[in-house]
Amino acid sequence: SDLLFPGCELTASTKSYTFQVDEEDDSDHILALSVVCLTDGAKDECNVVEVVGRNHENQEIAVPVANLKLSCQPLLSLDNFKLQPPVTFRLAAGSGPVHLAGWHRIVHREDASFEDDDDLSEEEEEEETELAPIMPAKK
Repeated sequence: SDLLFPGCELTASTKSYTFQVDEEDDSDHILALSVVCLTDGAKDECNVVEVVGRNHENQEIAVPVANLKLSCQPLLSLDNFKLQPPVTFRLAAGSGPVHLAGWHRIVHREDASFEDDDDLSEEEEEEETELAPIMPAKK
């Protein structure tokens, strides 16, 4: 089921926000960011938002996902950038306020749709496993 992520606001006084789920929950969770934008009271300065998570070696990593400035880019669409909780959003530069919004999907493991695909014919399975050709980037 999809839930609206109420979002969070990063400011000079609240520079980070952590989205986490109950560790005892056996469902899979996906957090998707749709929009990052400056809100009322923002100064014309660079506001850098980072996503802080853990890599495959459980080391903390921070990746900048937005650099907003009131006069040239006050809003950025992240096209439902998917993350796996727990994840922290941090205002690495600037004083905000920066608002983040998106959605949270909960997938209950017993509802996994891939278990229902047993009735595909061999031909359909072959078509499903073929990869699309790689197209050159448009300039």
